[in-house]
Amino acid sequence: MAAQSATSAAFSKRDWWRVQLLQLVATTSSLAALAAMLDPDRIATAMGLFLVGVNGYSQFYAIYVGVRLATAGLALLASRQVDQPVLGDLTALFLLAQPAGRLVAAFAIGLPTGVLLVVCAVELLTGLSLLALRPRGKILSP
Repeated sequence: MAAQSATSAAFSKRDWWRVQLLQLVATTSSLAALAAMLDPDRIATAMGLFLVGVNGYSQFYAIYVGVRLATAGLALLASRQVDQPVLGDLTALFLLAQPAGRLVAAFAIGLPTGVLLVVCAVELLTGLSLLALRPRGKILSP
């Protein structure tokens, strides 16, 4: 009985940390999308981009606003549906897709530098942490 209680407490602690991290991802992604909407040129310059014409701005908004808001929404949903660990896993995959893409680019042109390298490290650490905090014993659960 005591072992079962200790196990439940451990799972609750993992769940609590995962929820906190998911809420942080939701908040951070929302704020990043807001910053991109309010000052796209400054954000683009910080990321090493130069926006040209309607298509350039459209692509920027699709990625830095649309994908960030989708990530925020998914993270928020995952934080409220702890019994559905796959939602947190999908959030982690959204986060890990970005450093994975940068890794592919690194073979062709090198690693990112400056602020973008820090962003990449945070995305990698956060995505891996979400996967590490996945509830134990629920490998194939929805």
